[in-house]
Amino acid sequence: MHKAYLSLGSNRDAEANLRSGLAALQARFGAVLHSPVYRTAAVGFAGDDFLNSAAMIETDLQPQALNDWLHALEDAHGRDRSGPRFGDRTLDIDIVLFDDRVCEGDGNLRIPRPELKHAFVLKPLADIAPDVRVPGDGRTLAELWAVHPDRERAFDTVVL
Repeated sequence: MHKAYLSLGSNRDAEANLRSGLAALQARFGAVLHSPVYRTAAVGFAGDDFLNSAAMIETDLQPQALNDWLHALEDAHGRDRSGPRFGDRTLDIDIVLFDDRVCEGDGNLRIPRPELKHAFVLKPLADIAPDVRVPGDGRTLAELWAVHPDRERAFDTVVL
């Protein structure tokens, strides 16, 4: 079994879509460790605030197969991939870390996920897995969060 750390986000019917997405992860993979849900501003475009969280699952799937499964889950939630790269999302789930692997150049699959630099990805992950080391970097998620420019910012939480 493999450990996959995921970033989840939505800004369209966000509470319902995140709740449903987490339920689908639990139905497929069993126990899901997930972070608090944070309200964050849209990044890269002017849009409604996002709700973001992180989850850790154990999976028998390899990274590409898991990525394909997650894309199908996003599609089932009405994800529209025809627009600009940065835009509104009904459900967005990315593999941020997968065991200690580094994946580059596999289509849209990049592990560690470059968005790890953003507070909306790093903060929830550091909440659930502070001691996990980032492959290729060597620092833990807690160490990365400790030096992040937004580490002192207060984040609004949302209960699903």
